[in-house]
Amino acid sequence: MHSTFSDPSSHPSSLQLTPHPSYSILLDMTQAATALAHPNIAFIKYWGLKDAANRIPANDSLSMNLGGLSTRTTVTLDPSLRADVLILNGERVSGAGLERAQLFLDRIRRLAGNPSPVLIESENNFPIGAGVASSASGFAALALAGAAAFGLDLAEPALSALARFGSGSACRSIPGGFVEWRTDAETGDSFAKSFAPEEHWDLADCIAILSESHKKTGSEVGMRLAGTSPLQAARVADSARRMRLCREAILNRDFNALAAITELDSNLMHAVMMTSQPPLFYWQPGSLAIMQAVKRWQVEGLPVTYTLDAGPNVHVICLKEAMDETLTRLRRMPGVLDVLLGFPAGPARLLPGDSQVSLQKV
Repeated sequence: MHSTFSDPSSHPSSLQLTPHPSYSILLDMTQAATALAHPNIAFIKYWGLKDAANRIPANDSLSMNLGGLSTRTTVTLDPSLRADVLILNGERVSGAGLERAQLFLDRIRRLAGNPSPVLIESENNFPIGAGVASSASGFAALALAGAAAFGLDLAEPALSALARFGSGSACRSIPGGFVEWRTDAETGDSFAKSFAPEEHWDLADCIAILSESHKKTGSEVGMRLAGTSPLQAARVADSARRMRLCREAILNRDFNALAAITELDSNLMHAVMMTSQPPLFYWQPGSLAIMQAVKRWQVEGLPVTYTLDAGPNVHVICLKEAMDETLTRLRRMPGVLDVLLGFPAGPARLLPGDSQVSLQKV
């Protein structure tokens, strides 16, 4: 989508080329880098853009990175190529998917002053395009590997700000643990940062997979419709309150408070989707059945809650002590193809080895 990519000079403070305070990137002459990033699940979701050109969300959001699920991406500069090549899960990608990656890489090329085409090789260990935030981990990994391959050493806020131009939620997959994405109303800076490390709270995300198919209406298209819903303004107006309550619940490890605000936020986002013009119905009958089951399980004393991104699959968040029971119950639900498991995870990181790129503390 050409409209969501603007010249980097429009947000100079978000893309300063300053060293990360904890790490330095050491590159040899291979000009290749490999990065690994995790998807994230948003407890407070963003849906809609206030400024599409600069990728500024309609509201702030809050999420948790998901360990056990990951995207591994290698970017190799290759001047012999006529154009960028994208290999995703072993298959060459063309069309809109390739164009989206090319537009994102163009931002990195402008920052580096290097027009070289690249080979992008990316692999996910979970379904893509089905509401499990594959674009978040994908563009977070691409931002880190791409910046490193082109010799850019970006501080974490700048890397997060960069990642949002590929996918908004990708900026939340750059930092680790429990993360909030905020936009400064005065400066326009918009990036994510961690407010609690991954070890802060032993939660588990049991993701009930009801469909592994690529959704017909992707998040990029769906978000353009948010403003057509009469409920969007009310959802955005209340977002600061929900952010505060959710942040407090996580910092206090108050699961009941987390459950209440997480479910409300998910329901609000899907209400906007269902009342947009045209309406978007991401829920399937199995999705609603799981949400209703979660409410019954809560009455029985099981510490669980639900949230859904833009897709039919249901993220059932629970205390780790309740994980085995939650997994057993979900696997018995009609229509559940599989249950993926995620835990709080660390930040996106460069991988040493075949890419001959290392990340060292200074």
